[in-house]
Amino acid sequence: MVLVWMVGGPAAAQSRVTVSGTVKDAKTGEDLSGASVRIVELPGVGAAANAYGFYTLTVPAGTYTVEASFVGYQAQPRKVTLDKSQRLDFKLGSGGQELTEVVVTGRNSPVNISKAQAGVETLDMKQVAKVPVLFGEKDVIKTLTLLPGIKTAGEGSSGFSVRGGNTDQNLILLDEAPVYNASHLLGFFSTFNSDAIKDLTVFKGGMPAQYGGRLSSVVDLRMKDGNNQQLHGSGGIGLIASRLALEGPIVKDKGSFLVTGRRTYADLFLKLSSNPTTRSASLYFYDLNAKANYTLDARNRLYFSGYLGQDVLGISSFGSTYGNQTATLRFNHLFTDRLFSNTSFLYSKYNYQIRLTTSDQDIRIDSKIQDWNLKQDFEFTPSATQTLRFGANAIYHTITPGRISAGASSGVNSTEDKTNHSLETAAYVSHEWAATEKLDFTTGLRLSGFSLLGKGDYSTYDVEGNALSTRRYGLGEVVKTYVRLEPRLAASYQLTPRATLKAGYARNVQNLHLLSNSASSSPTDLYVPTSLNVKPELADQVSAGYFRAWGENREYSFSAEVYYKWLQNQIDYRDGTRLGISTDVESTLLYGKGRAYGIELLLKKETGRLTGWLAYTLSKSERQFADINRGAWFNARQDRPHDVSAVAVYQLTPKWSLSGTFVASTGSAVTYPVGKYQALGQVVSLYSLRNADRLPHYQRLDLGATLEKPQQEGKRFHSSWNFSIYNVLGRENPYIITFETVPDDPTRTQALQTALFKMIPSATYNFNF
Repeated sequence: MVLVWMVGGPAAAQSRVTVSGTVKDAKTGEDLSGASVRIVELPGVGAAANAYGFYTLTVPAGTYTVEASFVGYQAQPRKVTLDKSQRLDFKLGSGGQELTEVVVTGRNSPVNISKAQAGVETLDMKQVAKVPVLFGEKDVIKTLTLLPGIKTAGEGSSGFSVRGGNTDQNLILLDEAPVYNASHLLGFFSTFNSDAIKDLTVFKGGMPAQYGGRLSSVVDLRMKDGNNQQLHGSGGIGLIASRLALEGPIVKDKGSFLVTGRRTYADLFLKLSSNPTTRSASLYFYDLNAKANYTLDARNRLYFSGYLGQDVLGISSFGSTYGNQTATLRFNHLFTDRLFSNTSFLYSKYNYQIRLTTSDQDIRIDSKIQDWNLKQDFEFTPSATQTLRFGANAIYHTITPGRISAGASSGVNSTEDKTNHSLETAAYVSHEWAATEKLDFTTGLRLSGFSLLGKGDYSTYDVEGNALSTRRYGLGEVVKTYVRLEPRLAASYQLTPRATLKAGYARNVQNLHLLSNSASSSPTDLYVPTSLNVKPELADQVSAGYFRAWGENREYSFSAEVYYKWLQNQIDYRDGTRLGISTDVESTLLYGKGRAYGIELLLKKETGRLTGWLAYTLSKSERQFADINRGAWFNARQDRPHDVSAVAVYQLTPKWSLSGTFVASTGSAVTYPVGKYQALGQVVSLYSLRNADRLPHYQRLDLGATLEKPQQEGKRFHSSWNFSIYNVLGRENPYIITFETVPDDPTRTQALQTALFKMIPSATYNFNF
């Protein structure tokens, strides 16, 4: 009955036709994801291009003006007679300062007024390039943490928390492939070379049904497709890192490629040391991105993309390497003008290795998480007011939580290989419906399953962590299967053409869990799957918000969102646990619940000489475990009630632009010793309740300037200089506080604060040709 209504209804008596096509950048051939296409004569009738630049509209037959637009580009209207279904492609040229050309009314507002989905943020890569960051290396993840509701895990860290969730509760996708550790150099850089990224979208909890597997957020990064018009290069030379990108056509207008590379060279400065040990040390990372696409015909297109990144740290007999590899093979097929298909085959791997080599020792620790993923997505547009998305995927996980291999003379025993295997499956359906001119709905349902597979020994434990039973399972034998339903609902009501109210509910399930003794992620953190003892984590979130745009060209926007999140089957350690490779990890775990709630405010200015945003988050994140703090609620490690960030970019002259960021937040929750006592002749510290104390509040001001000469007509080479000062006020923000016994008085304890950075100036030379 529902399907009959979707394709029928009052309009069925009229002759209806479909216009569909792609929206691309005229200069580079890049797909313009999110571009608006509307029928000028039919107010409220329009569509947004999907991630591949494809749009489709079904309307009554007639003569119309079809207009495509995108922020920063000149709108392109076309007068067409739609007497039959036809294809209409658009290539948009840069609009420069003529931003009034992209202003549209009604449902296709560039500030996302009418879309039902709330809790969605996007980043403009051009603005990211000018935001001052550590060591002058532009960083999409560090810039992401300047948005409301998204908090960095700590000074210099690429880990982040979204709406009170843990750092592992964020799904980070690079061209659909998951990235498990998005950091270089222990978090000082993120994995993603901004030269390779086209756009970034983050969903803060209320993600659409096609996404799943994490509780807090989805960060969806899409790599550039490459210029299919002409060969183009770009790069940058910084104080400790350099990068280079090359892109161009495989066949003009049909296919293109992109290759980028980046490497730090801090290790080269170490070779200047007079100390032989320092001179031979290794300290660098590199990463490579590659992508190619080819249009087979009007209905078929093939994509391939890959990423390879590696960190190398070593000094004397100690060495460590870790890194990510991803690969994505995608096939787009247009079955009809209204049915779009994307088939993806994905590979992802994160691994680390630690090696200790001396004259009599050779010890190696290996760990990895590896995925093979087959994913099928469909997008069906039965009418101009409805979009139906549905699909399924299956992921085969292989996890080695840590294995010691030691030589016979090392005096250390090798450990048993505890590699485990699991199969994660999901099917989903999502329906977007513009019910009236003012009311939009998005409903979705996701069915997720998780099966832990043999081979191996799997145990069950009592509440004290004692093994109750152990059973050996054969290769491929199902140990335990969990199935969960994840409903999603979002709605928006347009108060005026420039103001909207939104509300939503979402349930999310997570079956991979990161175990760490530190507040921020590190390369040696352990991933464990849902098992006999570890249940799937669940999160239920409700949210509501007010969104408004104003100004002659809608250059200003404001949003206020409130949320409340219930968390089940949360995981923590028993007090006093020290995580090690040989630890029977599941015997040390506790299971409880959590809650997080808050309000997020965001004021943005998106065009003009001055652009930027001001964000404020007031929030609370708590956990409750029966065996911690006597069962009382306590602060989560990532709880920071107040968080403020401001970003500004000002075009001072045609050559000079100035930028600045300011961040301030409450200190993270920590546990401090509050006294001492003697036990068996030893002085032992007495600690406060879990996370009852806080680090000092955090505050930082960064400034930057960019010198960019206007590109001369007829000359392809173009360059610029970027100068920045990180922590310009020189504030010693605490990285960690340790407690040590006063040497001459064992009854007393002294606190020692470690700060990573005071003031760091940077300069980067950027070029393109």
